[in-house]
Amino acid sequence: MHLSHMETSPYTLVIMPRKKAPTSAHAEAELPRERLARLRKERGWTQEELAERVSITQRLVSDYERGRLRLNADVVVRFADALEIATDELLRPNGRKAPLRPKPSLRLQRRMERIEKLPPHQQNYLLKTIDGFLKGVAG
Repeated sequence: MHLSHMETSPYTLVIMPRKKAPTSAHAEAELPRERLARLRKERGWTQEELAERVSITQRLVSDYERGRLRLNADVVVRFADALEIATDELLRPNGRKAPLRPKPSLRLQRRMERIEKLPPHQQNYLLKTIDGFLKGVAG
């Protein structure tokens, strides 16, 4: 058997990924680090926003996404919790690939939390103000 006809095991592909994706119909599966970056981007989050949700630094998120650090069990669970997905979806090559509806940024979420703490009459006033502004911008 010629060396060129030997198939590479999935384990080898994860440990030593190819630099360039093959062009055949049997294209390589998406790596967990690539899936992490895709899922983060589908939510409209920056690396910094994901890092804050996972309680790590942006640099570590970057290192995980670029494959400079390997995803260990603890980090996989933390990323999956932050992304609101099952760990399988992050680890399995055939995880869901349909784009998700982007979630609000942390900045917007913090403001919404502050608004929810206001008394109902102040919430209504603020929401009417926002609605009026948006109506004027859209017009």
